[in-house]
Amino acid sequence: MGVTEDLADDLAMQVIKFVEASGDEQIISDIVKLLGATSQTAEEAFLTSMRVRRANISARAMLMERVKAFKAKQQESAASTGSDNAEKPPQT
Repeated sequence: MGVTEDLADDLAMQVIKFVEASGDEQIISDIVKLLGATSQTAEEAFLTSMRVRRANISARAMLMERVKAFKAKQQESAASTGSDNAEKPPQT
């Protein structure tokens, strides 16, 4: 990436961490206004990085939920299969 994208991405990561810790979503709008007033290029790079990073965070959260559900279903299936086998007498 170029300098603009690198700086904007670093800022976006810091802002996301701050929002996660504080819940203050307003900081995003405030930074966008500041960047837009001083550099439209920096503003666009920041917004792009924010969108990409937040989309990635959401996608990873969805994936983790699906993995948990899949593992739970597998364990449930294994438990029911195991208990079925325990009830059947061994074949000779």
